[in-house]
Amino acid sequence: MKNHGGHPGLIASLFREQGSLIAGLSLLIALLGFPLAGLAQDAASASAAVAYRDIPQVGGSRNIIWVVAQQHLLLAGFVLGVPIFAWVCEIVGWKSGEKRYDKLAKEFTKLLTSAYATTALFGGILLFLLIGFYPKLMTYLTDIFFPSFVVYCALFLLETVTLYLYWYGWEAMQGGGMKVLHLFLGFLLNVFAFFIMIVPNSWATFQASPVVIAEGSALARAWAATWNPTWWPVNIHRLIANVVLGGFICGAYAGIRYLSATTAEERDHYDWMGYVGNFIGVFGMLPLPFAGYWLMREIYQYNQQMGITLMGGFLSWLFILQAVLIGALFLGANYYFWLGITHRIEGAEAKYRKPIMAMLVILLLCLGVWMTPHSLVASLEEARKMGGTHHPLLGVFGVMSAKMTVVNLMILVTFMSFVIYWRAGKEETATWAKVAKAVMGGVLGLAAIVVIILGVWGYFVPAIVRINYFSVAQVLIVLFVMLTITPLTALLLRSAKTTTEMVWGRMPPRAGYALVMNAVMVILLMTLMGYARSSSRVHWHVYGVMRDSSQYAYSPALGYAAVFMSLNTFVFCLLVSFIFWVATMGDKGKSAEVSGKGKMPAGAVPAMAGGSQKLDGK
Repeated sequence: MKNHGGHPGLIASLFREQGSLIAGLSLLIALLGFPLAGLAQDAASASAAVAYRDIPQVGGSRNIIWVVAQQHLLLAGFVLGVPIFAWVCEIVGWKSGEKRYDKLAKEFTKLLTSAYATTALFGGILLFLLIGFYPKLMTYLTDIFFPSFVVYCALFLLETVTLYLYWYGWEAMQGGGMKVLHLFLGFLLNVFAFFIMIVPNSWATFQASPVVIAEGSALARAWAATWNPTWWPVNIHRLIANVVLGGFICGAYAGIRYLSATTAEERDHYDWMGYVGNFIGVFGMLPLPFAGYWLMREIYQYNQQMGITLMGGFLSWLFILQAVLIGALFLGANYYFWLGITHRIEGAEAKYRKPIMAMLVILLLCLGVWMTPHSLVASLEEARKMGGTHHPLLGVFGVMSAKMTVVNLMILVTFMSFVIYWRAGKEETATWAKVAKAVMGGVLGLAAIVVIILGVWGYFVPAIVRINYFSVAQVLIVLFVMLTITPLTALLLRSAKTTTEMVWGRMPPRAGYALVMNAVMVILLMTLMGYARSSSRVHWHVYGVMRDSSQYAYSPALGYAAVFMSLNTFVFCLLVSFIFWVATMGDKGKSAEVSGKGKMPAGAVPAMAGGSQKLDGK
């Protein structure tokens, strides 16, 4: 591709032909996948002598792979998460007849098309770098997973064709049966995206929890390696995390567009879009800790030493950083909900000020407990005064029993913030409304009490009982609350009377900043957990099977890793900013075109009063 030297017109024209770029790049990768995989097999003996290559002048092979792989994973998470709620929004718009949902779905998909080619580009770069830097490892993985490489190439091609039809057929498939066809294409897009996610997950999880069989066909060996103990926990965890990432990034996009809006119509639309993005992010964030808990259980069951390295070894301090980031995310999401209640609904501030303050205090107390370390970094004198590395008071809050309790309480509070926002400005008219509200209040209060009791009781039982029974019971209780209160609230609001209409476009600028902060916290969190999962293998390429014998056969220090987490977050934010800029180019061009058409010659008089409104596209 030639260097266009930053000419906006050429860049805009390039990305307006996004479909050709996506299709061409995808076809190239798909076609190259077969010969590259075959080449890796044929060159096994030749590359055996060359186990590693390095470019120390630019930071070393591991650091290069670290950055490129993380960018690819973050972009892939965004690309795989956005189609889910874009398709759901389109269905809601189709069923309800509200055009704004269809417009929102199209805008989400526009962001997707701008990011898709970038994701594929980083995937191709990552493939070539891995083959070049780690030929022995890639030869081994190719020998194990060759059948799934073929499947992945086919899936990628199908995904690209489906996305091409889904985006460019949007306007043509709006009426009657064509709309159903378009929705079916959106469904296929998500199916292919799901399988595109889980196939590479098998390669990554195999390195942490390998299953190797010596006998059987190539397909049988690949299937056994794919179905390793951590494959499905990672699949579920990443699926939910992708929804969270996509939701909050779309919320950040809406927040930026809201801050830069120049018309009331734009402010209304992007205020509403920010609400939807935040809702999607929170919706995925609530069950995400449960998926993470399942993943950690499977890691402990597969290899206890790996679990101890993660939760009790040198990586354990990462989970304090994780608590800070997730706590900031919970506070940011709740803060946006509270701003929505007090600014979009007349008279709501006085009514909900005390409940909001109570929820804020609970969130801050829970966050304080969650981010308390079990062991303190102390000098010899400090350790002697404390009687060890565990503080006599704070050490009580540093164990998993306390942390699981406060996490579940924070989830309950966040869920109730959403329910309050959902019900604000409405008056229930159903005859059974009082009974339903009493039941919901009782369920919530009883659940919180039982969660706290189980947390305290967990200090007095063996660890196996706490992990296998008490923690699982806490999770099930919180899920029961959400699955009970959500449908009851929906039934109540079906017959509710609206007392105060929600007014869009009145949110203060700090609401847009909160949406951007939420997106940055999610990105930082994903870079942190990516480092944690990779470092849990310590000095193994494939845990217990292929040892790392390179000069990088050690886990980077936490401070060093924090620098790369920040670097990856910064680079990804730049990429997303570029994607946002590209996605808005067409809008600016259309606005300029409409504005130009709307200008009347000097001295001309409008033929009718409504003419200017039609020219403005209203």
